[in-house]
Amino acid sequence: MKIIHCADMHLDSKMNGNLDKEKAKERKYELLATFLRMVDYARENGVKAIIIAGDLFDTRNISAGTRNAVKEAILYNPEIDFYYLKGNHGGADEFLSYIEDMPANLKLFNDIWTRYEIGNDTGIVLNGMELSEQNAGIIYSSLMLDPRDFNIVTLHGQIAGYQSKNDAETISLSDLKNKNIDYLALGHIHEYQTGQLPARGCWCYSGCLEGRGFDESGDHGFVVLDIDENTHEYDMEFVKFSKRNVFVTESDISGKETMHEVQEKILEDITNAGCTNMDLVKVVLTGNVSMDCEKDADYIAKWLQERFYFAKVSDATKIAVDYNDYAYDASLKGEFVRLVQKSEDLSEDMKTKVIALGIRALSGEEIEV
Repeated sequence: MKIIHCADMHLDSKMNGNLDKEKAKERKYELLATFLRMVDYARENGVKAIIIAGDLFDTRNISAGTRNAVKEAILYNPEIDFYYLKGNHGGADEFLSYIEDMPANLKLFNDIWTRYEIGNDTGIVLNGMELSEQNAGIIYSSLMLDPRDFNIVTLHGQIAGYQSKNDAETISLSDLKNKNIDYLALGHIHEYQTGQLPARGCWCYSGCLEGRGFDESGDHGFVVLDIDENTHEYDMEFVKFSKRNVFVTESDISGKETMHEVQEKILEDITNAGCTNMDLVKVVLTGNVSMDCEKDADYIAKWLQERFYFAKVSDATKIAVDYNDYAYDASLKGEFVRLVQKSEDLSEDMKTKVIALGIRALSGEEIEV
């Protein structure tokens, strides 16, 4: 039996943190399209169930198009059971309020443990609970699982090594040990993560289907469990599935002087990272550079925009100032450098920044502070 574990789609996200209005709208639609492609994948690959471990929607106000598309995906795939945990973002109640007759293949959870057997006489069992401040203190003691079953448990929250009382978003791994859990299907963390859960299982965050910002870089997709209904042995596979990837790369431009040299280094680092023209890229410039280094971050960003879906550049370089070059310089620049260097009120880092800006100003350059 094949089961998909996914989470944190955050459908109808505004996506305007970095993108302009047109691309934000396009990415918003792409989030929905990737979810629908996943359902198509499930149908085409004989998947019996899809576990949505929370945060299917991003806000309470769901657009009619998104609401109807999700509803139709469920209704038109009656051979797939959808196990829907709401999570801690809005939208779930509004979505459900528009469904007049609850489809038989849409299964929900409550604030107490809800149990479903997936398939007929398979011994493959799913338990889930919507976490809240009211039930945070009883979720572990009230979980009773038959050791003869293949036990999947789904929750939405942040795992920790201990129990935090009255914290609805903290899941205590230590209190879930030795509970006969084979697979703990989690939502809330937006990257794929997995680890052991003694004595017989593992925990897993499937991550989100699409990275929405540069804090969600890396591979995104869902997890497929393939469970033998007789032996309960299983295989687990992370399926990369996003339409676009989000990359954050660092380019150390120490020793580079010209814009051409800087651009060459950036392209080398981006290529090594595996970025394609479909992707969103953030480049962080690092290293110690001279004051004459040509590294206009805005210019580089516009140059990259022509090569990638979206690009952003952040300048984290440090100016390398050799004070000896100005020790006996009789010019205004030399006097300025010596004056700043003698200051006892400035840190070395601040002295470097002040000197760099001052020399540029004295050279007639426009500077932004």
